[in-house]
Amino acid sequence: MIRLENIQRRYVSDEVETTALHDIDLHVQSGEFVAIMGPSGCGKSTLLNTLGTVDRPTGGRYMFGDRDLAAMDEAALARFRGETLGFVFQSFNLIDELTIAENVELGLAYRKDRSGDRRARVAAAMDKVGIAHRARHYPHQLSGGQQQRAAIARAIVGDPKLILADEPTGNLDTENGAQVMNILNGLNAEGATIVMVTHSPSHADMAKRRIDMLDGRIVASVARAL
Repeated sequence: MIRLENIQRRYVSDEVETTALHDIDLHVQSGEFVAIMGPSGCGKSTLLNTLGTVDRPTGGRYMFGDRDLAAMDEAALARFRGETLGFVFQSFNLIDELTIAENVELGLAYRKDRSGDRRARVAAAMDKVGIAHRARHYPHQLSGGQQQRAAIARAIVGDPKLILADEPTGNLDTENGAQVMNILNGLNAEGATIVMVTHSPSHADMAKRRIDMLDGRIVASVARAL
């Protein structure tokens, strides 16, 4: 499904060059749940942003199926993100002025479904993560765990081919973090492909494969024993 080949990412500012990713080779199969771990500054968020096409590599090749994403212009990449990817962030990124249902519907921005179909998709996504009863509430009226579940509903409402989760449990207590991980594992069991950045070894161990990074390089790739 995904093939990164010799990916590099360099940043240049004030004549200082920093390399965030060194020669990354990574394959992710459809239906996998991959966790990326490593110390702060190791490049894991840069790698996730590269997978999400938010950050363009300065070298190498990124193939998504039979599409060469490096050959796409910004408008095409924006459509690709909207139609193909679902994002879950540590800080939830919900819009305070919108209800939870309206926030979830933002995940359909690039779809042309009829209004009735959109409402049905939003309702189904909220029901799947257990927040259907909060549809008319606003983000500030929800707990952190409920807000993250709303963010997951927004990510999955358009049936994305890939879910990218950046520290999805980082702002949650142990109980809510476990609930979010159970939701992600349930989505994966239904066939969703997930790549997650995490600092939690126990949450990484719930994925099917753990990738360890250090200094912008992949240093290990370990499949979970079943």
